[in-house]
Amino acid sequence: MYLLLQTTWDFVLGHEGVMGSPFFPVLFSFSIYLLFCLPYVLMDCLSVWVPLIRRYKTQPNNTVTLESIKSCLALCLYNHLVFILPVTVLHWYWRPVNLPREAPSVPSLVGGVLACLLLFDFQYFVWHLLHHKIPWLYRTFHKVHHSYTATSALTTEHSGATEMLSLALFAGINPYLLHCHPLTELAFFVLNIWLSVDDHCGYDLPWALHHWVPFGLYGGAPHHDLHHLTFKSNYAPYFTHWDRLAGTLLRQPPHQEHHEHPE
Repeated sequence: MYLLLQTTWDFVLGHEGVMGSPFFPVLFSFSIYLLFCLPYVLMDCLSVWVPLIRRYKTQPNNTVTLESIKSCLALCLYNHLVFILPVTVLHWYWRPVNLPREAPSVPSLVGGVLACLLLFDFQYFVWHLLHHKIPWLYRTFHKVHHSYTATSALTTEHSGATEMLSLALFAGINPYLLHCHPLTELAFFVLNIWLSVDDHCGYDLPWALHHWVPFGLYGGAPHHDLHHLTFKSNYAPYFTHWDRLAGTLLRQPPHQEHHEHPE
């Protein structure tokens, strides 16, 4: 297994010029994001005519429109170009890329990715909870993300610049704080984007990750879709333990109960 990691890392080192570019992080994250969104966007388009697909939607009566797709893409692209790119260039000047020659060990990579993920989950839970409990924070920074009460893949990054920068900060600083190898950092970035898209995909597919993680420790798309539906539960992005401890965990949608956006 280590040989595979070293081979992968040698391939990355062979493109060190690309990796060291200040534009690489933005292009990489945006491309990976669109790649992960694409299958769900295709499913959204086909679900209008294919009942088999629609039956797996977390909100079967919701239809993703072309206008919502264009709106989400436009805002995401705008945020990346106007806000994320300048910050990335500044970070490149502050912390030039210095790649080691050896790959991390398998336990180091797996442990590092899991540690970054758990730390990000806690950071976002606190950030998210505060932005729902304090009306000014919600109105000023988080309300854009709740433009849609039914989630779909492209709503993942449908958010204001401050929210996107905050989450990018959490994701970017965690590998640095935990002294992760660059390959571990890269693996965490990819996994984090995939889990975020999976959270917002709007489908409860039988092979989805939350069906495989035991004891309901991982929420998945149904968990986060309930948050967008109720606004008052399931604040952690991935795992369920923080919501359990805070008493904000919701497993089933409330019947005949309507929740408004916090003012």
